[in-house]
Amino acid sequence: MSHEPGSPDCRLVIDAKRSLEDVLRVLDGMPHTDHIRRQLLSVYNQLEGMHDLKRAGGADVSFRSSDWCSAK
Repeated sequence: MSHEPGSPDCRLVIDAKRSLEDVLRVLDGMPHTDHIRRQLLSVYNQLEGMHDLKRAGGADVSFRSSDWCSAK
C-alpha cells in the first residue's frame, strides 16, 4: 500500500494487512497450503472491510474499543 494512513486506526489495519500479505507470499511457495491461504485471504478481506468502514466513517469510527462504536 503506497499511501499514508490518515489515523492511528488506519495504521493498525494497514500494518495487519501488510503482515498478512507477507505471510501469503511465503505460503505461496509451499505445497498443500491452499486451505490456509484461503483462510488468511478471508481475514485480509475482513480487514479491508474494516478499513473501508474507517474511510467512510472517519473520526466517527474507532477500532480502539471492543464494539467499534462511534467516537461521539
